[in-house]
Amino acid sequence: MINDFSVEVGSEKLKFNTGYLARQADGSVLVSYGETIVLAVAVASRNAPEDRDFLPLTVDYREKYYSAGKIPGGFIKREGRPKDKETLVSRLADRPIRPLFKKGFANEVQVILNVLSVDRETQQDIVAINAASAALVLSGVPYKEPIGAVRVGKIDGNYVVNPTFTQSGNSTLDLIVAGTSKAVTMIEGSAKGVSEDEICQAIEFAHSYIMKICDVQEDMKKQCGKPEIEYTPRSVDEMLIAELKKNYYPDIENLKNYTDKKEREKSFESLVDRAVQELEDRFPDTIYQVRSIIEEFDAEIVRKRIIDENSRADGRGPKDIRPIDIMIGLLPRTHGSAVFTRGQTQSLGIVTLGTSLDSQKLDSIEGESYKRFMLHYNFPNFSVGEVGRLGGVGRREIGHGMLAERSLEYVMPDELAFPYTVRVVSEILESNGSSSMASVCSGSLSLLNAGVPIKSPVAGIAMGLVIEGDKYAILSDILGLEDHLGDMDFKVAGTAEGITGFQMDIKIDGISPELMKEVLFQAREGRLHILNKMNEVISKPEEELSPYAPRIFVMMIDKDKIGEIIGPGGRVIKDIVEYSGAEVNIDNDGKLTISSIEKSGLDKAIERINAIIKDVEVGATYHGKVIKIMEYGAFVEILPGKDGLVHISKLGIDRGQRVSDVLNEGDDILVKVIGIDEIGRIDLRRVKG
Repeated sequence: MINDFSVEVGSEKLKFNTGYLARQADGSVLVSYGETIVLAVAVASRNAPEDRDFLPLTVDYREKYYSAGKIPGGFIKREGRPKDKETLVSRLADRPIRPLFKKGFANEVQVILNVLSVDRETQQDIVAINAASAALVLSGVPYKEPIGAVRVGKIDGNYVVNPTFTQSGNSTLDLIVAGTSKAVTMIEGSAKGVSEDEICQAIEFAHSYIMKICDVQEDMKKQCGKPEIEYTPRSVDEMLIAELKKNYYPDIENLKNYTDKKEREKSFESLVDRAVQELEDRFPDTIYQVRSIIEEFDAEIVRKRIIDENSRADGRGPKDIRPIDIMIGLLPRTHGSAVFTRGQTQSLGIVTLGTSLDSQKLDSIEGESYKRFMLHYNFPNFSVGEVGRLGGVGRREIGHGMLAERSLEYVMPDELAFPYTVRVVSEILESNGSSSMASVCSGSLSLLNAGVPIKSPVAGIAMGLVIEGDKYAILSDILGLEDHLGDMDFKVAGTAEGITGFQMDIKIDGISPELMKEVLFQAREGRLHILNKMNEVISKPEEELSPYAPRIFVMMIDKDKIGEIIGPGGRVIKDIVEYSGAEVNIDNDGKLTISSIEKSGLDKAIERINAIIKDVEVGATYHGKVIKIMEYGAFVEILPGKDGLVHISKLGIDRGQRVSDVLNEGDDILVKVIGIDEIGRIDLRRVKG
């Protein structure tokens, strides 16, 4: 039976259709907004290994080229591995639904999201997040409650829900909010230096729509949802818990004495190994649970100390920022570099400057575009003292890199002010805490070191939260342990004036608007502290670019001059390139870009081009070159691509002499412009000099 549901969200209806497509999946729904349509299916296995203590959830979002009436480029002509955007949307859909599976459910779950149609204005990610939740709600998978998601922009001072691609170009805010009917559970996005108050207002605005989307999914569940899948929650050996608490709890409490990450991990592993050896004979069937039980005791102890004593795992207070160390210009042959170290988190930022030819071409269902600023993030295993498989870039690296990129994008100069393609790479050399926010800091520092005229330095900080009953503690600059054992991971980046990037995930049912505001303002305190430390080392761009960076000059010329610069068959522009050694590109709109490794080459090319676009003036004198000898005179090139005739009578030669007696092709002579006729022919007279 086919069923349709809908809810008005902004200017369009968000529509849900189920019961017709993909009926063998546990849950299947077609979700549309405008003419953008996403098919979401959810499937779960019917059993799980007894010793599995995690939820193997996979969320995979794919954009089909046929959805936009396109055939994929390249040789193979079919969709290949997921693009970065598809990976990022997969993460967006995964994060708000993952905490909502019922405790103890460990069956494998797959949520597949396929874009079947796009209208070129609707942003597909919001449709996909809602579709993922709806498919799970219908599937019978033990899923607590639906989530809704919207995008919020701010245009001309007004908040707009689900702005189109065109509208987003004029927005100071790009905020994605997901949550249940009761509270917000995830936010992500970027902003153009907006305030903390504006973010809070936008989140409240978003939640009013999220509640409506959740309500319609509840109606779907009542009318079309399948019975809950039968599963056996993972059981925990109560006798083993009692034994560990009785004989090992003091040793777990002693972990608080280790403030160094590696020392604490070593002590923890030693404790687990000892407990396994000593208890294996008594608990042979459940001995695998020792680690998870000790982890839960450890979390209980760490959280209690934070709430009751304001003392964190490394001894800091809730608002304290770890020691910061900065070094710039570490790599002499790169165009810019900086090391940012905060506690045991360290990022090496490297900047490379390139020409327009180095920009990244993006081919997607929305069409082709070019990207001239990019940030790539690498997280090798050695950064956490581990060994592991060496391979390609994973979802985490793409997601963290994009968060840092969005946080810096607002402060990047426009193309006319700084006509370079800019690539920043963050190499994570050590990690214990937010390496994505360290990447924002090292990226900002390395851009300044490279001489990139960014609007303002940017810093990032990760915030945590621990809630126990009516008590709570907000933590600034969280450790990896506090992220793992805490209730929230909220990353906030920005300048001294406002916020530029953010990402929040929480593991509890949600947080109140008042608490959200308190977190944001505490984050601001920490961000300003970090910015002050950064500014003590470098606060403005270096005046000179690296000698190894290309030199680029951009100018706009009249379209009428394009032909003169190119010349017949490209002769003039080829001559400029050969003479200067520079690379010269000209667009149909008159944008001229000159690039050269050597400054001298750039200057030579600019000089030649200025000479071409400069109009010939009557009465002016020019150093010219003889390009053709005729019986009646000589043609002399006075500017690249511009020549005139010196009649034999104006050469200043004796009667009876021929032109060829006094001039040869290639000779340099001084001439004066004595006239220009109505069709642009230039009349010259030789000047003795």
